[in-house]
Amino acid sequence: MTVTEPSPADPHASHAARAASFNSAAAQYAANRPSYPPALLDAVEELAGRPLQGARTVDVGAGTGIATALLHARGADVLAVEPGAGMAAEFRRALPHIPLVRGNGNALPVTDAHADLITCAQAWHWTDPAHSVPEALRVLRPGGALALWWNTDALDVGWIADAARRVSRFLGVDVAAEARKAGDRIELADPSGRLDFVRRTVRWSRRVPVDTHLANIGSHSAFLTSPEERTTAFLAEERAHLLEVFPDGTVEETYDVRLLVARKP
Repeated sequence: MTVTEPSPADPHASHAARAASFNSAAAQYAANRPSYPPALLDAVEELAGRPLQGARTVDVGAGTGIATALLHARGADVLAVEPGAGMAAEFRRALPHIPLVRGNGNALPVTDAHADLITCAQAWHWTDPAHSVPEALRVLRPGGALALWWNTDALDVGWIADAARRVSRFLGVDVAAEARKAGDRIELADPSGRLDFVRRTVRWSRRVPVDTHLANIGSHSAFLTSPEERTTAFLAEERAHLLEVFPDGTVEETYDVRLLVARKP
């Protein structure tokens, strides 16, 4: 289960507070958040028009390094950029061999025309496109590409739709409606229209223990910024619902990765 972020669901938590909430839960995030399938990286290569092998890549909002590690394994020459102290510390613990600098997509600490590829996994929505789009264009070399992607819940799967309705009641927002609005991420990614994005969707799934699934839910900012007692009670109730569907305690999560790629002229 993923939760669209940021969301107006919690009016008491500011955008900045929600963005910062991950730092206190970096280990939980690293251990339980889903990764991405090989087919996604294949699609990035196809739409970017070049292999990842040897590509000078800037991974923006790298977090704990989930996407960075995959890019590195495919042979990309990756520089990770992460604003949060807690997330950066977890990244350095897990991936000490990959360079990491503190910064964010609105003001990249990278020289002009440096990158063949800029990637942003599960994080572009934390940037301000009025700043992050010009920054991406500054840092990309001519012909370079910007690739943005998000794991989103496959709401056509029955149990996932049911779970989304329970999350909606908890957050006070229609999660499915928010996901549908976010589905056309091209407009959200660059309201100025300066980037000509191509869109691709990649479906994949993973099987995880119910505790991992619940910890994944709890690692989203909407839950991290909710009162702990309320979140704990919700997750306990959710465990009971899940065990009715998955009595062996193994949950099959299904995701649609929404990928946007634009090349710099």
